[in-house]
Amino acid sequence: MTKTVLVIPALALAIAASAPQAAEPSGVATAFGNTVMSIYPDGRSQKLWLQPDGTWTGLSRRGNPLAGKWTQKGAKICLRQTRPPTLPIRFCQAFPDDPEKGVDARDFTGTPIHLKLVKGHVTAGKG
Repeated sequence: MTKTVLVIPALALAIAASAPQAAEPSGVATAFGNTVMSIYPDGRSQKLWLQPDGTWTGLSRRGNPLAGKWTQKGAKICLRQTRPPTLPIRFCQAFPDDPEKGVDARDFTGTPIHLKLVKGHVTAGKG
């Protein structure tokens, strides 16, 4: 269960890397139809796909399916994971200024990750 719960923050950071403001056409909409990747030091990556209806799906670093809902709280994007079920927590993260370039961040455990937005629906590869 600990491994599943730790997925939420990394995905939340990934969402944050792709979604500054839901109301702006160039904001969260830039992630729709594209892949948000959280790349870990070991080369593995989590993949996340945002939908305009406030839902998201993804693949963990081990390739396990993930899903949940995303919302915006001020300048932050918040994720709540529903698949697989986790503790009822929501993780919010501020949006970096340049999502296309990527940003270095840390996941919930403090592990350094690199977040980037990749065009298209990428399901394989390290990013």
